[in-house]
Amino acid sequence: MLLLIFCLFIAIIVIQFFYYVIVFGKFSFAKPQNETPKKIPISVIVCAKNEEENVQNFIPLLAEQNYPHFEIVLIDDASSDGTLDIFEAFEKQYSNIKLVKVENNEAFWGNKKFALTLGIKAAKYEYLLFTDADCYPTSKDWITKMSSQFTQQKNIVLGYGAYEKIAGSFLNKLIRFETLLSATQMFAWAKFGKPYTGVGRNMAYKREEFFKTNGFIDHMKIRSGDDDLFVNQAADKSNTTICYLPDSFTYSKPKTSFKEWFIQKRRHVSTAGHYKGFDKTQLGLFYISQLFFLLLPIILLLFQYQWIVVLSLIGFRYLFTWTTMGFAAGKLKEKDVIYWFPIIEMVLIFNQLNVFISNTFKKPVHWK
Repeated sequence: MLLLIFCLFIAIIVIQFFYYVIVFGKFSFAKPQNETPKKIPISVIVCAKNEEENVQNFIPLLAEQNYPHFEIVLIDDASSDGTLDIFEAFEKQYSNIKLVKVENNEAFWGNKKFALTLGIKAAKYEYLLFTDADCYPTSKDWITKMSSQFTQQKNIVLGYGAYEKIAGSFLNKLIRFETLLSATQMFAWAKFGKPYTGVGRNMAYKREEFFKTNGFIDHMKIRSGDDDLFVNQAADKSNTTICYLPDSFTYSKPKTSFKEWFIQKRRHVSTAGHYKGFDKTQLGLFYISQLFFLLLPIILLLFQYQWIVVLSLIGFRYLFTWTTMGFAAGKLKEKDVIYWFPIIEMVLIFNQLNVFISNTFKKPVHWK
């Protein structure tokens, strides 16, 4: 039995090497990204529901972008606070802002995809750039940087949506490392020719890609997934690229309580259950290899079975994972979380297990 566990542990190390070095390395060890500035008209689309404080602070940052030809489509999804009033004031203040008002609809009540569909149809331009109402760009060149990656073939651009740093908060480091790992997976698989997800906090695509898939119709009844499920359906090797230029990032405020973050993760995991078969398999295998990497050595070391080899394999695994994630963190300006890597990774793995168990008994349903 111990021999079988030992052989399985070696197989886990091989699988982890494949993911971290072969796949994730496509992004982590990539050269700095080139950019070719474009002058294509862009429609920036922001959907908001009860976000009065955020839109008051962040919409001006979008309106003041250094880009020659763009509009901002603000979508109010039947807000019950002052969001609509603020949007109406911005529409009067800025000539390039267009307001879309969404009324409550019994068939699509609380469905962000319905609101986004109306905004996409109302957009004046063919190239669409998306962010959330609680997000803001890192610079006035955000549109310039994201649009620079469009080509005649590449009509979907996946960007990085980061979270603000909170000093002295372990939860914040946990959230930002998880975001870093997810982004590394997203970018790496896209470079590998297998794009499978995107984040609505920062992504862009040509409107024709939206209509090719009939919009969100195939997953309209799934409340979340306006970003990742769309990309999972529409993106492929030929039409998708990534953008990791530093001035292309967006930031948003992270959750400040573990409960809120746990609810958010439950929603994300439940949406991933609707991915294509290959994508669910590769994500599942990665998580299983992560979990078994923690569990199997415990058994082997308790019985002191080949303990020198086991410890050497553990050290080797941390060497290549730490290196790969360190380079990725450098590209995405998240270096500080890498110092906590072993501890954060362990917490994330068991939290993910908790999420899977929770979702087995009750499915989360939320607008955002």
